[in-house]
Amino acid sequence: MFLTPKEQLAIIKKGAHQIVDEQELLEKLERSYKEQKPLIIKLGLDPSAPDIHLGHAVVLRKIKQMQDLGHQAVIVIGDFTGRIGDPTGKAKGRVALSDDMVKQNAKTYCEQIFKVIDMNKTTIRFNSEWLAKLSFEEVIQLAATTSVARLLEREDFQKRYRQQIPIGIHEFFYPLMQAYDSVELQADIELGGTDQTFNILMGRTLQKQRRLEKQIAIFMPLLEGLDGIEKMSKSLGNYIGVSEAPEVMFKKVMEVPDALLIKYFELATDEHPLQVQTIQDRLQMGENPRDVKLQLAEIITALYHGTTAMEEAKSYFQAAFQRKEIPKNIPILLLEIDKERIVDIIPQLVAMDYIHSKSEFLRLIKQNGVSLNGEKIVMDDLSLVLMNDDVIQIGKKRFLKLNK
Repeated sequence: MFLTPKEQLAIIKKGAHQIVDEQELLEKLERSYKEQKPLIIKLGLDPSAPDIHLGHAVVLRKIKQMQDLGHQAVIVIGDFTGRIGDPTGKAKGRVALSDDMVKQNAKTYCEQIFKVIDMNKTTIRFNSEWLAKLSFEEVIQLAATTSVARLLEREDFQKRYRQQIPIGIHEFFYPLMQAYDSVELQADIELGGTDQTFNILMGRTLQKQRRLEKQIAIFMPLLEGLDGIEKMSKSLGNYIGVSEAPEVMFKKVMEVPDALLIKYFELATDEHPLQVQTIQDRLQMGENPRDVKLQLAEIITALYHGTTAMEEAKSYFQAAFQRKEIPKNIPILLLEIDKERIVDIIPQLVAMDYIHSKSEFLRLIKQNGVSLNGEKIVMDDLSLVLMNDDVIQIGKKRFLKLNK
């Protein structure tokens, strides 16, 4: 812990929507600095959607920044709470996950989160370790710590209650169980998006009732996607996945709306607040946003894929999208022996996740979105025989060199 508590606080505050309570956080940092004892940072993950994008990574990036300051992260995989499903923001209760689905999603989550946070400064815990062991008497005691009126303060519960949409009693236990996780871990800090406000503050309340020091609640903003309007979401197609190929990630970052550049620097990178302010000053002085966006693409791509892959992705982008050339070092698709025509390789393209379906590929052809060696493909071309080193371009972002 080489930085002073106030210097640490400045980094922790970068991009945060709200901190409850900032003075308490400074006091924790001062004690941690004096005793050289890391703070325990808690993040709960309910493994219901294992594909992580930059929107999910906003909180993870903040944890990584605090790990770099010397603190320790505890990731709580909600394998027990996942059996209920957090109803946050839902008009009805979320379908509970099976044990097998929870375990598979948790495995995928763990593989992806270490693309962001430091594995050596992270402990993974499953909340079934303690929640599954509670006796019925202890569950009743936990339920007695709050009231139905308090739980109905949650906006989603209020809405369902007013609309006479059923609320299961078990759903009321979700915020209580998440709060109990904080008690069990004696968390110093818990992070989450603004949609987790009720649950995380419940942790502070329960810790106080158990005569423990209250955790600091840090709420991070929701990150808008590439459309600049809706929050980043895979279902809306406005996302940048942390596991996407470097050239795809680079190209997508170059599509970030100019108005969101500073927000992406604050939430999707580890740049120091002073550096972000310098970038903002450059934009205000009239620098072309395209040049700043190029810097953003370099930083984000390097964070997830390393400098070498980033440089290759940058060259790929400049050749394909600035000079309109076929880029070098494009992926090679090894064709099966009996798949020589364009129409024959469609299932292979689907299997390798270059396209989602045959219908999508055919739709792209009709929209002039597929090219062979730089020439647009039409429906009549589907029977063309493919040759070694032929290059197929699918949409704006995907190039493939074919090899038999």
